[in-house]
Amino acid sequence: MAELSAATQSPSISSSSFGAEPSAPGGGRSSGACPTLGAKSCSSSCAVHDLIFWRDVKKTGFVFGTTLIVLLSLAAFSVISVVSYLILALLSVTISFRVYKSVIQAVQKSEEGHPFKAYLDVDITLSSEAFHNYVNAAMVHINRALKLIIRLFLVEDLVDSLKLAVFMWLMTYVGAVFNGITLLILAELLVFSVPIVYEKYKTQIDHYVGMARDQTKSIVEKIQAKVPGIAKKKAE
Repeated sequence: MAELSAATQSPSISSSSFGAEPSAPGGGRSSGACPTLGAKSCSSSCAVHDLIFWRDVKKTGFVFGTTLIVLLSLAAFSVISVVSYLILALLSVTISFRVYKSVIQAVQKSEEGHPFKAYLDVDITLSSEAFHNYVNAAMVHINRALKLIIRLFLVEDLVDSLKLAVFMWLMTYVGAVFNGITLLILAELLVFSVPIVYEKYKTQIDHYVGMARDQTKSIVEKIQAKVPGIAKKKAE
């Protein structure tokens, strides 16, 4: 009887397990969008997603405007000058507010204490466990990058190495026109504009990207077929 009751309950269990929350329409994410990641990783990745997709216009506008002003300042002034002015501006705000609250407390004869006490009491120490977790996560990406670099420079696959050579050759022309700060400014503009545009015109963009990918794939296959010894090994 126990086996029979377990067998009768199994369909409901499987249906509930496979009936996970679907993703929200229009590119939104569901509450189970990051099931395989930790809670902190999920929250940080979802926060970045909301930021670049302008879910909160005020927050995204503040981050976008602040970083753009900093990059434009770095384009016009030296790094030392920009960092010094930013620190001076922050210190001017905090010192002025501290003096203002001290005067108000002296006049009103109140004992509210330090105005930044709530922030001073926040524990910002990094535990050894968290440090090791960050190091391990970074080591995964570093090892992957080292493996890719060795594979490209030692020409494991001639086509991939040629792609890198062509890309670097094109980057020499880009470097002759733009400097690093200009590229960072362009990258920020793309990061805060391309995702929202893609979300709005996803169907049309996917259509043209698919056409370009098919054309590129056919060209690569023709090159691999004509040049001996560079065809990729077929997966067993």
